[in-house]
Order: sequence, then structure tokens, then C-alpha cells
Amino acid sequence: MAERLDTFPRLLLEHARVRPASPAIREKDLGIWQSFTWSEVAAEVRALACGLAAQGFQRGMNLAIIGANRPRIYWAVAAAQCLGGVPVPLYQDAAAAELVFVFQNADIAYAIAEDQEQVDKLLEIMPQCPKLKHVYFDDSRGLRNYAQPELMSYASLQAIGREFDARNPEFFLAEVEKGQASDIAAMFFTSGTTGTAKGVVLTHQSLITAGRTGAEMEGLTPSEEVLAYLPPAWIGQNIFSYTQPLVVGFCVSCPESAATVMTDMREIGPTYYFAPPAVLEGLLTQVTIRMEDAGWLKRKLYHYFMGLARRVGARILDAREPVAVVDRVRYWLGDLLMYGPLRNVLGMSRVKLAYTAGEAIGPDLFVFYRAIGINLKQLYGSTETSVFVCVQPNGAVKVDTVGPPVKGVEVKVTDAGEILIRSPGLFQAYYKNPEATAEVKTNDGWFHTGDAGYLDPDGHLKIIDRAKDVGKLKDGTLFAPKYLENKLKFFPYIREAVAFGHERDMVCAFINIDFDAVGNWAERRNLAYSGYGDLAAQGAVYELVRGCVEKVNADLAADPKLAGSQIHRFLVLHKELDPDDGEITRSRKVRRRFVAERYKVPIDALYGGKRDCYVETQVKFEDGRTGTIAATLKIVDAKTFPAAAARRAA
Repeated sequence: MAERLDTFPRLLLEHARVRPASPAIREKDLGIWQSFTWSEVAAEVRALACGLAAQGFQRGMNLAIIGANRPRIYWAVAAAQCLGGVPVPLYQDAAAAELVFVFQNADIAYAIAEDQEQVDKLLEIMPQCPKLKHVYFDDSRGLRNYAQPELMSYASLQAIGREFDARNPEFFLAEVEKGQASDIAAMFFTSGTTGTAKGVVLTHQSLITAGRTGAEMEGLTPSEEVLAYLPPAWIGQNIFSYTQPLVVGFCVSCPESAATVMTDMREIGPTYYFAPPAVLEGLLTQVTIRMEDAGWLKRKLYHYFMGLARRVGARILDAREPVAVVDRVRYWLGDLLMYGPLRNVLGMSRVKLAYTAGEAIGPDLFVFYRAIGINLKQLYGSTETSVFVCVQPNGAVKVDTVGPPVKGVEVKVTDAGEILIRSPGLFQAYYKNPEATAEVKTNDGWFHTGDAGYLDPDGHLKIIDRAKDVGKLKDGTLFAPKYLENKLKFFPYIREAVAFGHERDMVCAFINIDFDAVGNWAERRNLAYSGYGDLAAQGAVYELVRGCVEKVNADLAADPKLAGSQIHRFLVLHKELDPDDGEITRSRKVRRRFVAERYKVPIDALYGGKRDCYVETQVKFEDGRTGTIAATLKIVDAKTFPAAAARRAA
């Protein structure tokens, strides 16, 4: 077994052999952490796999898995792989209607659901998905009176499995031995920013090679601690909370709930951390709110030491450039009084390595974390590449690049500026979609990423934007909407932004305020409001947002390539962009084409010189009902700056 550690089941059994008593995964339930050792995990997975086999699950079948991060969710992934099946993790916050395509496309007959909420969704779609005949649930609360013949508890399934195993003691290991590195290990459905979601088929070899490459590059060891708090359906969560733990042998911890993640992080003290920019933005917003509520002395100290940190923190962290002794002493004092406590509040006191990926991160946000001593690095990849394509190396982190290609990965840029990748981690195909596969994957193994960028003189890759989104204003000025949006989202008061400008004479933007941050700001000024829409429409809030927009414009004016893409006009939307309304994906990527079509009236008003516009928007509520939100949106002009005056304006 040890000689062929080329599939996930073999890796699991190897860890159970060499470190049987070491913790493999933890779960916090009712405020108490419960740990499972590698040998216990192997036994749980074996019972589950045998139970599925006894129920008719066979090699090549697809197993839907839907729920939050829980040990049994990850054991279900492993159990399917042990039988040669394919786990298909799904977003737990997806509406029932969103699941129909996946179940129909993947011919899914078996599903494992976390709780009543997920079971209800699966029961709702059964008439449209007649092949779905087996649903196993973990948490039985609320399901006592459910009598559907398709339902069975997870515990009952494992009990069946243990009986099956006792009668067929050779079965489990024989199934594991049948597995090949080239077998399909998992299927992840893309977020669908440009249309219908596609099932990305990844092999054991692809995922394990990518995970091992990253682990070797960063020197990861079995003593690492990771917190699994992002959706299991996202490829990034799978890499960091399933693939690499099985490659390296470190422990994964599952928080009690989304609301307790910060507390759970402080208790666990992860050494290895991953967060998309949206999470890092949210954490910074919380810090900003707390600082605004603090006393004047603490606020003064915070601003002083953060100014120092932004100037020398990253240089000290990288140990590349000399830093004056007096600045080192001041930074040490800042670490004692400010940076250390701040890292503790964020739950990052023990973090040795942190990655961000999934979306481009604003340079200001990136600098903030590195400035306070967190070794945050940008990672570039996608579901189709098993994540690891480019990583910023220690000591050579550049704010505006994602680093050079990792070992074994080739990157080239077409004449049109699109990034192409060839990698051992590359996906096999889009499930049942040869046309879509052929559009992005060449016969000689190159993958068209759809991203625009270039390699700098040091071989670091710089991402500009999605290739389809990069455009030009009428005067020929480069228009990179994601770059502008990330600069706006650095401000704690702005949660989301959508910029427009391609083939137009100026840039305009939609803004979503951060309800918590702006609400806190309003309350401290005794501004009354009844909800999101009321708060977003207030004149004082518009002035607050205008200040953020104009700071971005002043910064853009310093860049000769982007000085002409300053934001001239903006409005604050009356509702938050929502995945349930199709405006953003489950991973919080803006669906630009959809937003542009849905909000054509306010876009026309922005470019038509109007001061306001009336808009009605259909929304979907959590219980599936639909309704309409109407509002008159104010449109505001923002100050722009001549490029020559950039430094004075900033």
C-alpha cells in the first residue's frame, strides 16, 4: 500500500497506519471540540463505504454531497472514492431550483445531506430528478416524522455498512486496490459567471500532484492546523481541507457555525490559512468598526502604528530590504501594542502561511495584512487547474503579481493577452460537455483561462482582469473593471461594486454599502434608518461613499495607464447583490452580463446625465417566494483629478 500513494483512499489508509493516534479532523458542536484520529476516520469511512456498497452504489456512480463543513461530509467524499465513485460537493446555500441541473446532468441517484434544510431541497427536486432514489442525512433534528422511503439516516447507513463489512471482510481493501491515479476523484461544478454551470472532472493524479506541489514548496508538515470554514463545494476548500491534509497528514478543524468562525479560529490557532478577498475584506471591516468605537487614544495609536506598518512591515516580513534600527524598534513596539493583539483578534496569532485566491485582491487590502506581520501570499489558479498555478515565493512577494508558476506548470500569454496554462493538475474534461471542453483545452494540453495578464521581467504573472471584461473607453484608455472595484472594496463601507465604461466616454459605478459598517457609522452619528434600502438612500451615506470614490480617483490619477478611468458618476443600489437573484455567484463573483441587463435603466440614467432614476427589481426570498423592491436611486457626480495633479490630490 505504501508504495502506491496515488489515490486518496490509499493516502487515508497510510496515515491510519503511520499516525493512527494523531488527530485528523475536529468538529465543534455545542461549544465542545471533538477530535477524530486517523485510525478512527479510516474506520468511519470504511463503514460508510460498505454501507453505500450494500445500498447499490457502484464504481463510476456520482454521489451528491451537500452541507456545511462537518467531518461526515468529508468522510462521504472519501467513501465514494474508496468505491471508485465520484463525489460531487454542492453549495449548501444553493436554492433547490439550482440543484436540478446538477442532478439531471450528472445522473445522480445517491446523495448525502447534512440536515433537514438540505433534505427538504432534495425532496423538492425529486419529481424533476427521478433517478434520485437514496438520500442519507446526518443531523436528524426535524426529520422524525419524515416517512419518505428514499430517506435514511447516516448512522443507519453506517450500521448497514458494518454488517456488510463483517460478512465481506475482503471487500473494502479490494475496492481500494482497484483504484488508479487516473480515475476521477471528484467533480466540481463551476460558479457559472458566464452561463450554465459546468462539471469540472478532476482525477486523483491531478489533485494529489497539485496538493503535493504546494505542500513541498511551502514546507508543510503533519503538525499544521487548518480551519475548514468555506463551502466544501468550492475547489479551494477541497484543496486545503481535504487534498493537502491527506497528502501531508495534518489536522482539519470544522467550526460550529459561520457565526462562530472568528471565535473558533482563536481557539484553534491555525498555522495554515486560506481566505478569498471577500473574507479578508469582511475581517478588515470588523477591525475598522471596532477602531471607530474605541477611545481617542486607541484610535490615535492605531493610525500611527498602521502608518508605520504600511511603510516598513512588509519589508521586515520579507527580510529583503534594510530597515533602519529606529523603525525596527518602533515596529517591535507596535507589534507589542497593536499588531500582535490585532492578529489575535483575527485568529491569526499562529498563522505561518496564509493564501488568498479566487478573485483578484486589492493592493491596499493585501498590504494591510502583510504590514501587521501575516505572511499573506497570492495564489493563482482555478477549478480546472486544481488551484495551484502560480504562488508568490517567500521573500519575493510583489503586491501587483501572483508570483511565478509553481513546479511543473507552464504559463504563456497569447498575442491578445490571454493567459494559457499547461499543468499536471489540469482537469480531464467538462462533464458531458465536449464542446465546452474543446473551447478551452487544446489538443496539446493548453488551457485557456480567460484571464488577461502578462509575465513581468522576473517571471511573475500579473493578472489584469478577466479577458472578456478588459476593455477601453472611447478615448482608448484601458478599462479594467475588477481593478477599480477592488480599490473601492478596500474601504470598509463598500461591500460590492460594479464598474461600467467599455466603449463609453467615462466610467460609472454601482455601489453596495456594507450594511454593518455603514450602520455602525450611522448609529454613532444618530442617523435613523429602517433597513438596508433606507440607509443606502440617505444623503449622508452618499457623501460617505463619495469620499471613498474620490480617494480611489486620486489614486488612479497617479497611474498613467489608468488615470483616464476614474469614476465620474455613481449610485448606491437599493439592495445587495445576491446569488439567489442571480447577480453574483455563490463564490461572490459578479455576473456582469446579467447585472448589466437587469439594471439597464439605472445604467442609462448614469450615462444620460440624470440626477435620479426609478427602478423596480424582482427579488427571491429565502423561502422561495418572489417579490419586488422599488426605489428612486440618486445619482451623484464624483470629483476626478488630472494626472499631473495626482500627487497633490492624494
